[in-house]
Amino acid sequence: MLKDITLGQYFPIDSVVHKMDARYKIIITLLFLVMLFWGQHFTSLIAGLLFVILATVCSKIPPKMIIRSIRPIVPILIITGLLNLFWLDGGKLLWQWHFLKISEQGIQTSVFMFVRICLLIAGTSLLTYTTSPIVLTDAIESLLSPLKKLNMPVHELAMMMTIALRFIPTLIEETDKIMAAQKARGADLESGSLMQRAHALVPILIPLFVSAFRRAEELALAMECRCYHGGEGRTRLRQLKSSLRDYVALALMIFMLSAVIIINLIIGG
Repeated sequence: MLKDITLGQYFPIDSVVHKMDARYKIIITLLFLVMLFWGQHFTSLIAGLLFVILATVCSKIPPKMIIRSIRPIVPILIITGLLNLFWLDGGKLLWQWHFLKISEQGIQTSVFMFVRICLLIAGTSLLTYTTSPIVLTDAIESLLSPLKKLNMPVHELAMMMTIALRFIPTLIEETDKIMAAQKARGADLESGSLMQRAHALVPILIPLFVSAFRRAEELALAMECRCYHGGEGRTRLRQLKSSLRDYVALALMIFMLSAVIIINLIIGG
């Protein structure tokens, strides 16, 4: 299961999406999230699905990678779907047993939330799949640059966000190694009650925290040895430049968002 978590990974492929300005990719991703959560009708999900398919094709990311990014949260989606299915009222009552009941509104909400969260994970994963951590840091810093007038440490904030995102795959790999080492020593991590499984995770969490703090200290020392002093006077090897494909992608996203808003207003009215 841990190997299926691909959050924070970057896949260097020669594609149109990889060549886009990272600032526009972040803005388009935010507009995509607004589009998903704006309305309560399936039109937003259809538009979101079209966006994910189009972005996946243009980025040349294998569809199995998108599926791998969704797979770890399937248990949470199933639990959420069951709660919505058995506890929500509305519409025609289809089945009832004591306090449990299934209605048309419950089925619709369960399916809606399931698809929405899947599209949310798939769409946001494409951002990290197609953008390197360094470029992502520069893009976040550029978008937050107006906050510098309020004396906010924009560069440091962007750097912390990117480092945290970058170290997710590293910590996952470290966790997998620790679990394999504990199993080789006879630790039982998969059987027993819920409390027994939680207690069995203690020998994993402690060395994981120790390893995380050690990596953080090593990274801080490496940055200090290289005379890193934040964003003041810092130069960049690659400058962020927008092009026609960025404008076209942003215009397409705005068009889809506007269409979803108008359709939702018409249906809601």
